[in-house]
Amino acid sequence: MVILIDGGFSYVTEHITDEYDKTHPLWNSQFLTTQPQAIIETHRDYVKAGCEILITNTYQASIDGFKEHLGLELDECYNVIKRAVELARQAVDEEAVKQPNTGKKVQIAGSVGPYGACLHDGSEYTGAYCDGVTAAELTAWHRPRMTALAQAGVDLFAIETIPALFEAEALLHLLKEFPDKKAWLSFSCKDGSHTSRGDVFKEAVERCWQINSEQLVAVGANCVAPALVSPLLKSLGSFTYPVIIYANSGEVYDHQEG
Repeated sequence: MVILIDGGFSYVTEHITDEYDKTHPLWNSQFLTTQPQAIIETHRDYVKAGCEILITNTYQASIDGFKEHLGLELDECYNVIKRAVELARQAVDEEAVKQPNTGKKVQIAGSVGPYGACLHDGSEYTGAYCDGVTAAELTAWHRPRMTALAQAGVDLFAIETIPALFEAEALLHLLKEFPDKKAWLSFSCKDGSHTSRGDVFKEAVERCWQINSEQLVAVGANCVAPALVSPLLKSLGSFTYPVIIYANSGEVYDHQEG
């Protein structure tokens, strides 16, 4: 069975709003407070394209980030993250009214990006920050966003662009605090057989299933060049668990230029 998820959020949003800024510390999540209609329209485009799962605009969202860059109080930060789920559901509902006979149920996946995404130094693509944090610190940082997403009623979590098995392990243990939620976990990878941090991809995928097979629906890779997709899948050998793959456009990210 193949399930179609949506595509890159910024690719669509930058054509909808004039306020798009690739260098902003909050990236797309800034639009949760400034451009909610652009978020709805982006989600609707993907529903119209036939996607079966929408990913919330929370990859770069965090309590610390909203406090620092938006000047919000704690409760306001939680509400902004919850708002991301509401906007996704609104997009689904609006499109259902426009196309009532599709009969397709679109699920909402709460995006849980890596800790490195808040550092604004490109380390989410290397995992270098893992040498300077403990598993407990990673867990404490991720917990508030996952709590807000769960309370807002996401169907599952999209734990994505994780550069290192070290962070994946922390997140999968944290996932157990939300026993009624499922999740997929996808790594960022530097080549056809290793995560961005250098873990053997096959071993990392297998380890994820060992930690929390009860809640995982798939493990794989995202934000990788299209040319790496086949090698990554082949590196898994006879692996029989569900796999998720969603590549980027193949460009190289420049921290200065975006």
